[in-house]
Amino acid sequence: MKYDVIIVGAGLGGLECGYILSRHGRKVCVLERTSQIGGCLQTFRRMGCTFDTGFHYVGALDEGQNLNRLFKYFGLMDLPWKRMDADGFDEVVIGGERFMFVNGREAFADSMARRFPDQRRNLDEYMTLLKGLGDNLFNSFLPRRSEDFYGMSMFANSAYDYMSRTITDPLLLDVLSGTSLKMELHAEKLPLYVFGQINNSFIESAYRLRGGGMQIAAALRRGIESNGGVVMTGAEVTGAVETDGRLTAVRINGGEEQIEADSFISNAHPAATMAWLDGCKSIRNIYRKRICALPNTFGMFTVNIKLKPNTIKYLNRNIYAYRHADLWHQSHASTDSLLISFPPPAADSDYADTVDLLTPMAWDDVAEWFGTKIAHRGGGYEDLKERKAAECLEMAEEHVPGLRAAVDRYFTSTPLTYHDYTLTQNGSSYGIQKDCNNLMYTMLTPKTPVSNLYLTGQNLNLHGILGVSMTSFFTCSELIGMNTLLKDFND
Repeated sequence: MKYDVIIVGAGLGGLECGYILSRHGRKVCVLERTSQIGGCLQTFRRMGCTFDTGFHYVGALDEGQNLNRLFKYFGLMDLPWKRMDADGFDEVVIGGERFMFVNGREAFADSMARRFPDQRRNLDEYMTLLKGLGDNLFNSFLPRRSEDFYGMSMFANSAYDYMSRTITDPLLLDVLSGTSLKMELHAEKLPLYVFGQINNSFIESAYRLRGGGMQIAAALRRGIESNGGVVMTGAEVTGAVETDGRLTAVRINGGEEQIEADSFISNAHPAATMAWLDGCKSIRNIYRKRICALPNTFGMFTVNIKLKPNTIKYLNRNIYAYRHADLWHQSHASTDSLLISFPPPAADSDYADTVDLLTPMAWDDVAEWFGTKIAHRGGGYEDLKERKAAECLEMAEEHVPGLRAAVDRYFTSTPLTYHDYTLTQNGSSYGIQKDCNNLMYTMLTPKTPVSNLYLTGQNLNLHGILGVSMTSFFTCSELIGMNTLLKDFND
């Protein structure tokens, strides 16, 4: 069978593109190499508990807010969302001092000003910036062509330069940056737009999802299939057929089986996309080398903990803990920063079922085991994971007393695990590292040198649920037009 569009990779971006295009009558086929869809939304079950791999919470989900509008379009607002504590959805701990992040920009500024009264005007200026970013997300994003949008000054400005110039108290600068384990703080490179848009969305509102992020992927799959589309698992794209500068088919599972289409979208990491485009004459070596040489953000070491029953009270907030100040200039060679996240308990209980611990981890720490198979990496790798888990548990115990005694069983993963399940280069958590000094090099558009092949996903501009959802519209606009999409979205 020939399709209108083949989408490679059933992560969030691929599934959202499949949903949009099938909604507009396109015959869509989404191909996923593994047995489970979802990409970073994948969950796994152990000992009766569900654990998330890359999803923990989302922002801007209140009525009328940006992600709420997007999720209504995708039919995702009926999932079991749980609002986090408005008076403290995130807790930042630096050098033993604790700071609560509250929802609402005015309330947030009031809260911080009580501890930093001399920074009140600076906080108001920062909130004004965030309000402008949030209020104008759709106005500035969707009507533009992606090439124009990436050149906006907010992308070309340094987040660190703006924050250090605006917030003159070093501790407050650290605090306002303290929930940023959901991005890579890089003083020389991180664009102001990325920093501001992500932080604004969570200050607006914060939600967890009871039962795991896989529900998002499953709902999108149902939407695609109800629109007549197809989602195939166990279908790894290993090659492509090119004719006169256009793709006509992809080969799957290393064999001769071909699936034909008029257009193609890759939700895989761009470097992984280059692998299955090997031999494509439209991809010049200089482009291929540039894509494969792009630096990636750090990965994560994760400890997923099953707790003994009725031992640790559920916390309806996250804890971001740091041993040292100056967050913008920290290395990740040791466990000096930690995110402690409590998934909502399966039953309506005051006690947590599980807890997740996450700390940044460099690819170099696990690179020597690259090419080995999951569960067959050897004793050295297992020893590394045990040491790292012990460090995470020791640090978490400082903020959740009794945690180590409450552990029933725990499971660990590294950037290498993440790479093997998602094909993300170097097990990167947030994709290609964006550089405000070199936007044309590090921020990719959906278009590729192949006239009917497009890219989508977190590697293009914003990462995270909000960023990937917006990017799916950018990508689909190349096939069906932005005006058509905007009319459908606004209706």
